[in-house]
Amino acid sequence: MRLAACLGVPLDIIEPCGFILDDRRLRRAGMDYIDHLDLARHASWEKFVAGTKRGRIVLLTTRGSIPYLGFTFEPGDTLLMGSESAGVPDSVAEAADARVRIPMRPGVRSLNVALAAAMVLGEALRQTAPVGMATDGMGTDGMGMETGRD
Repeated sequence: MRLAACLGVPLDIIEPCGFILDDRRLRRAGMDYIDHLDLARHASWEKFVAGTKRGRIVLLTTRGSIPYLGFTFEPGDTLLMGSESAGVPDSVAEAADARVRIPMRPGVRSLNVALAAAMVLGEALRQTAPVGMATDGMGTDGMGMETGRD
């Protein structure tokens, strides 16, 4: 939530999440950033797909075929992350338009979701933000970020 608020990108949470997210926990997790957050919650993957206008879905996954630094992001892309422990269901992975990965040393499992999101979102914004916006913190050009298990 903090990443999306600070970088000015919308955040969609697709349930069920890999964590409990009732109103009290949402307010606590959002701290003072929640008032600066463009947040939408979706009861399921199907409801997200049916109710959201977006560009390509780019899934961050350890099983991705393309290193994120070699991927060409486009304005309107939606970055999708699953839970740290289980990723996304196979049906969701199959619905993605692209699957990117962060290259890592052999023998290590994965980065945490927030760190992975920050790395890939930073590169996506560098590639897609209008001249000057990628470095001045003044917002994005339609890049979105989704998180959830399903």
